[in-house]
Amino acid sequence: MDLGLKDRVYVVTGASRGIGHGVAKALVAEGAKVVVSARDEKAVTDAATELGPSAVGVAADNADPAAPEALIATARSQFGGFDGVLISVGGPAPGYAADTTDEQWQAAFDSVFMGAVRMARAAAATLTEGGVIGFVLSSSVYEPIAGLTISNGLRPGLAGFAKSLANEVGPSGIRVVGLVPGRIDTDRLREIDALSGDPAAARAAAESRIPLRRYGTPEEFGRTAAFVLSPAASYLTGVMLPVDGGALHGF
Repeated sequence: MDLGLKDRVYVVTGASRGIGHGVAKALVAEGAKVVVSARDEKAVTDAATELGPSAVGVAADNADPAAPEALIATARSQFGGFDGVLISVGGPAPGYAADTTDEQWQAAFDSVFMGAVRMARAAAATLTEGGVIGFVLSSSVYEPIAGLTISNGLRPGLAGFAKSLANEVGPSGIRVVGLVPGRIDTDRLREIDALSGDPAAARAAAESRIPLRRYGTPEEFGRTAAFVLSPAASYLTGVMLPVDGGALHGF
């Protein structure tokens, strides 16, 4: 199936590793051009080099209000266009309600929430019919995750923003979608498993609750995202799509 991605141009944030990198890799494999961003300059440069000539890396912090315009401008200057964005940000600090600090909440709000909102607003102001804005969210949109109180507080609000934006830009032919990863085998997930004190046991217990009985891979998530971001999914908007091996029963 031709997804119609050849020579389309996307920005993918948080793409030096993990889920964001998996998405960028899948888009490039389908013929798209990508601007990948991350805070660490060497990491994002190495990631772009791995992806090849269809990618360029930009060191940018999602919490920086100037980042969205800079990334979109790079897409236009390097590849001659801008067709969509996949907004992926690192997870906020782990912790429980009683021990998370104001500083941790504020830092996460600036990066995870406002960084994503600013990127989406900038994209919506620039995209034309056929454009797409994608958010990488979390299964905490549907079910709180123990030990990730800040994420539990912010991700559902971001999903609400995405749904509101979908209603507002839909008449212009712009789509807005959310991707809800379950247990995708990334550094972030391994850190979460380690919070239990026995990562191997935590992983085994989690996999036993997933119908497919395993964690997903960034590449699998990336291929799903590539379809959702592509013209082949042109009638898909306003949805929060679980990519979780069936773990979120009923959604």
